Amino acid sequence: MGPFPHDAPPPAIDDHNPMGTDGFAFVEYAHPEPEKLHALFRQMGFAPVARHRDRAVTLYRQGDVNYLLNEEPGSQATRFAAAHGPSVPSMGFRVVDAQHAYRRALALGAAPADPAEGGLALDIPAIRGIGGSLLYFVDRYGAAGSVYDDCGFEWLGEREPAPRGAGLFYIDHLTHNVHRGRMDVWYEFYARLFNFRQIRYFDIKGEYTGLFSRALTSPDGRIRIPLNESADEESQIEEYLRAYKGEGIQHIACGCSDIYGTIEGLRAAGLAFMPAPPDTYYERVDARLPGHGEDIARLKRNGILVDGEGVVEHRKARLLLQIFSGNVIGPVFFEFIERKGDDGFGEGNFRALFESIEEDQIRRGVIGAAREPAAAK
Repeated sequence: MGPFPHDAPPPAIDDHNPMGTDGFAFVEYAHPEPEKLHALFRQMGFAPVARHRDRAVTLYRQGDVNYLLNEEPGSQATRFAAAHGPSVPSMGFRVVDAQHAYRRALALGAAPADPAEGGLALDIPAIRGIGGSLLYFVDRYGAAGSVYDDCGFEWLGEREPAPRGAGLFYIDHLTHNVHRGRMDVWYEFYARLFNFRQIRYFDIKGEYTGLFSRALTSPDGRIRIPLNESADEESQIEEYLRAYKGEGIQHIACGCSDIYGTIEGLRAAGLAFMPAPPDTYYERVDARLPGHGEDIARLKRNGILVDGEGVVEHRKARLLLQIFSGNVIGPVFFEFIERKGDDGFGEGNFRALFESIEEDQIRRGVIGAAREPAAAK
């Protein structure tokens, strides 16, 4: 798992990968106060590398991670933000042939983005996705040029830069929160259109609340979308759905090559993080992952979680290191991840994450000891 070089050959379009998917292309953001997003992205190490000639859209980049900040009045993105608050109005999938993917999606029942609405971030094919957001198809490879050149952007410095920033270098996954009873609807959407398959299922119960999660992956293995559904009326999923006023992207996970340096830099820059797990979490790491080779003190100091498999029959440990920001775009947050041979989602950490967010809810008074625990209901 990792970034996709701009000059890498495209995958084949076949029965296994009928849409020719090849990873995430970008994520779009909007905010009623867009200057807050400008500040946030710079705080996270992103650089503004291009701006649209005719629209108030800025391309922020770090490594191979592309974020579009859309503040164009009357655009789909600003209308989305007016309805949902600070939000993620679209994402882009990289595909071999955008027109092929678009035509196939429509033939299978997808709803097109309405050109009559105007104000799209990019003038390329798009369909309706989670919560009324858009899903774009991007098909620029190597000598074919840049979608940003073709869609009216002007580079602010060198063409196609890849600033290192805080060390983020690819989008690992985008997690969706859905209404109760709707998980299968969105699983079927991604399976029918893109031939996604389920690779993980979680049933997590905290002290007060619970959730279900199905982790999906695309045929190319580069697009991962976990779907979260609440098990009750008060979980963090339900809180998100109320705050966001509907279904949508809950968090964006980006990969880094040195998670310790990345997180220490982001903390120094003032980025807020979820509450750290209890000390007992770190006390149990050696027993849970023998021979892991990580610096426990540094993990604990940074609040980084570690999961995977320890040394088994002299095979090298396979690890996943991860940590989550606080809610920094309305109820949306970020995940920072480093894969050291583990291709999962941190199954052993999932409960730790859930309990961490639940602890944050308790601190904010959303749920608490005065309420009856979910298990007792």
